[in-house]
Amino acid sequence: MIGIDRLSVSFGETAILRDVSLTLEPGRITGLVGESGSGKSITALAMIGLLPTGATAQGSINLDGRNLLTLPEAQWLDIRGNDIAMIFQEPMTALNPVQTIGAQVSETLRLNGTPRAEALRIARDRMDRVGLSAIPLDRYPHELSGGQRQRVCIALAIARRPRLLIADEPTTALDVTTQAQILDLLCDLVRADGMSLLLITHDLGVVAGMADHVAVMKRGEIVEQGSTEDLFRTHSHPYTRDLLRASRPVPRAPRPLSGDVVLQARDVTRRYGAVTAVDGISLTLHRGESLGLVGESGCGKSTLTRALLGLEAVQGGTITLLDRPGGAAMTRADRAKISVVFQDPYGSFNPRWPVHRILTEPFHLTGRPADAEARAAEALHQVGLTAADLHKYPHEFSGGQRQRIAIARALITRPEVLVLDEAVSALDVRVRAQVLTLLDDLQARLGLAYLFISHDLTVVRAICDNVLVMQAGRFVEEGPIARVFEDPQDDYTKTLIAAAPMIPADWLEDR
Repeated sequence: MIGIDRLSVSFGETAILRDVSLTLEPGRITGLVGESGSGKSITALAMIGLLPTGATAQGSINLDGRNLLTLPEAQWLDIRGNDIAMIFQEPMTALNPVQTIGAQVSETLRLNGTPRAEALRIARDRMDRVGLSAIPLDRYPHELSGGQRQRVCIALAIARRPRLLIADEPTTALDVTTQAQILDLLCDLVRADGMSLLLITHDLGVVAGMADHVAVMKRGEIVEQGSTEDLFRTHSHPYTRDLLRASRPVPRAPRPLSGDVVLQARDVTRRYGAVTAVDGISLTLHRGESLGLVGESGCGKSTLTRALLGLEAVQGGTITLLDRPGGAAMTRADRAKISVVFQDPYGSFNPRWPVHRILTEPFHLTGRPADAEARAAEALHQVGLTAADLHKYPHEFSGGQRQRIAIARALITRPEVLVLDEAVSALDVRVRAQVLTLLDDLQARLGLAYLFISHDLTVVRAICDNVLVMQAGRFVEEGPIARVFEDPQDDYTKTLIAAAPMIPADWLEDR
């Protein structure tokens, strides 16, 4: 349906894509994989005529005998939506927060001349198709869950029944069961409408379960492509091999945990009006232990985390940190003993601050020591960076380096407990593997205790000793990581494990 032939994109003298060739066929799913910065998203933007200002494209993108790269913007307005549509990674930023979802889904139809009443009728139909029949069209994006917002983005993209749907990391921020529902929906749309789907992702398990064909991209070039099973089984390029190895981190071997208790919660309850978000939760974290916390969005993980960090008071139960009052009752000095690493480091940094100021900010808890700069350099060294990076700004680093800086900031006060809130979910597989290795090394050297919150069960199994499974404000299962994953007792745990995308084991046999 669409043929990309020797596509090259550059900004001035800098080449971003080099001789990219790819064929997308009706009724088939093509996976495009590679690390952050490899050129996947630029390829997608070129296909929909949205390259950034200053970009120069050569080669061809052929649709119905036309080279799309040669078309004026007026003709692109007719192609977008009718022939090609795109789903972006973050639905909350892709949707307009001050417009109802009905207005947004119908807008693309009204721009094409469809009367308002008919556009709203079609919008209702598309919302029904993506599983939102119970959601009124007059809702706003902030009134929906993450999975519901992503379904609205899909409804918007398919409003005019496009022939090609481009999905750019459509499930990165979603929990495993919601992710499985969105991926099943995309597969159903391909089968029902005969459309072509270009799935851009760093999750090779998703590609293995969905794609008919896969292309591997590195530094602006496609280094290998073929049918999915054949490429996974018989790949020849070293980069493909490295991606596959990084996508299956080795489960942590059982080890005795003899350290002191550093964090404990007993019968903790947190309510918002009539809603009980955390319902009588108890947990114990030992020095040197990695404790996983998993569950769907809305199960109470974030509320519990805020309570443990002292950011919210609880209505019942007790929290202790190092045998002292914890949670909201912590002193400023005690707050320095528990640190947090967030999912998006760039969003948690002040972009106008250099790294040394970002790292030393937590000293407001303890008072700025005389050796603050030396401590900042030491923290950078602990995460594999150097003192030369102290005077750079966040935009000068890659995503993986920014996450290392976030970890360094968490270490600056020499804490006993690190809370890692989806700390690797936004990273591609090779950078994720590097960060997990770093965390393992830091724990061995510093005796840190980790509370590791994630929807990626593969990562939880690789880094954690024990795991807590949370549903509707309660723990429905807990225990050693190997026992819970290999012999789950609760039906909810079984559902989570079954929903996690996996590469078939026999596709990854060492050759």
